[in-house]
Amino acid sequence: MKQFVVIGIGRFGSSLAQRLYGLGHEVLAIDANEEAIQKISDKVTHAVTADASDEGVLKSLGVRNFDVGIVSIGSDIQSSIIITLMLKELGLKYVVAKAQNDLHAKVLYKIGADRVVFPERDMGERVAHNLIATNILEFIELSPEYSIIEFTVPRNWIGKNLRELNLRVKYGVNVVALKNKNTDEINAAPMADVEIREETILVVIGSNVDLKRLEKKAEL
Repeated sequence: MKQFVVIGIGRFGSSLAQRLYGLGHEVLAIDANEEAIQKISDKVTHAVTADASDEGVLKSLGVRNFDVGIVSIGSDIQSSIIITLMLKELGLKYVVAKAQNDLHAKVLYKIGADRVVFPERDMGERVAHNLIATNILEFIELSPEYSIIEFTVPRNWIGKNLRELNLRVKYGVNVVALKNKNTDEINAAPMADVEIREETILVVIGSNVDLKRLEKKAEL
């Protein structure tokens, strides 16, 4: 279980915070808007109405002890930059910040953001999965029940073939393609005897329940 602090509970931040909590992680939600905090209070571990641009507030909430900080401030670019900088100065190892445009993103990277996301390009659901499971490269929600994920293979899968892995029986998911991360070559509908190599990326489809089980059991 990881600990996440999400600052800014708009549509993107709310989606991200709720999904991280739903995946079994500890989530602290912070926003200056009391109404936004009330709406999410029973959907995360802790929810606090506070001004996150005040360094004293961040210190008092113990954010330095969290694994990941996510700055999802809306249109206030100045606050976004200040809070991102403070989180890095407080010692958070991994800080994700939401950007309004390419220039904003450039500044965020300059001041130490480890990752910058654009709400229009990165839905909270996909970002949540990527933050939790470092092997997961892509998460595509097909419906509220079904999704596709792309992931680099765990080390203990290398050298085995799809028949040996038996993902459909073990996890209820189907392998729809194999990709080579070095050459971008794609093997659609691979045969069962195809060997998994270090450079292999698996593309699988399944219910969100089964994909979650795959992520946990396979330690993606």
